[in-house]
Amino acid sequence: MQQKFYKYQGTGNDFVMIDNRQLKFDKNNTKLVAHLCDRRFGIGADGLILLENHDTYDFKMVYYNSDGRESSMCGNGGRCLVAFAQQLGVIENHAVFEAVDGLHHASIADGIVRLQMQDVGNIDNKEGYVFLDTGSPHHVQFEEAIDSFDVKTIGANIRYGAPYFQEGTNVNFVKKLSEDAFRLRTYERGVENETLSCGTGATAVAIAMHYIGETEKNLVKLKVEGGELEVSFDLNNGTYSNVWLIGPAKLVFEGSYGNA
Repeated sequence: MQQKFYKYQGTGNDFVMIDNRQLKFDKNNTKLVAHLCDRRFGIGADGLILLENHDTYDFKMVYYNSDGRESSMCGNGGRCLVAFAQQLGVIENHAVFEAVDGLHHASIADGIVRLQMQDVGNIDNKEGYVFLDTGSPHHVQFEEAIDSFDVKTIGANIRYGAPYFQEGTNVNFVKKLSEDAFRLRTYERGVENETLSCGTGATAVAIAMHYIGETEKNLVKLKVEGGELEVSFDLNNGTYSNVWLIGPAKLVFEGSYGNA
């Protein structure tokens, strides 16, 4: 039996999308997920996302990293899923959906998706880095020589090292460009490599930079390897709320896999 898939990307962060409203996809088959995400023997992607029915909201998001394991929230994946839901006719221009970290609101217009992220209240400002959770855990640190920086090697060392160890964290390296703009490169756990973009990482960097006083703006531009994202937020009583991740989401191609 053949399974139809769609390939989407959001600033270079790419995903295999599958309409699983009929619940025909084997969600326990981690080897299949990893195979589909493999860039040499499969379709190739940073992750795989299932769109499923929800009793109350527009749809449910189920996200897998490219290693085949179900994972924490993926911001760019959520944005791409909103575009996919619009293509399927599940939504028009607005969406409310459930992901692993809870409820999300979103809107889409002219290929730009605005995705509301979770509130952030617990931020650890450590010596040399900031740690916070924006739906996924993120380590944020400055790196001036960011263009020539070995993100994969050093990112992996931080991801598996103290205080994160096996559970790990995503690792973001940042360079300030201006009062409201930052350059960002991210090592993603589960992918175990640098990705061209990370939505929860961009969100984490924007909030972290505001928290430590590197910007006073509440609309921050993030230049990632695959393009540009924006993050807006409000700060009330020590909690970052009304957090929005903003950027493009595009269909790359579609096809099918399996036996004819």
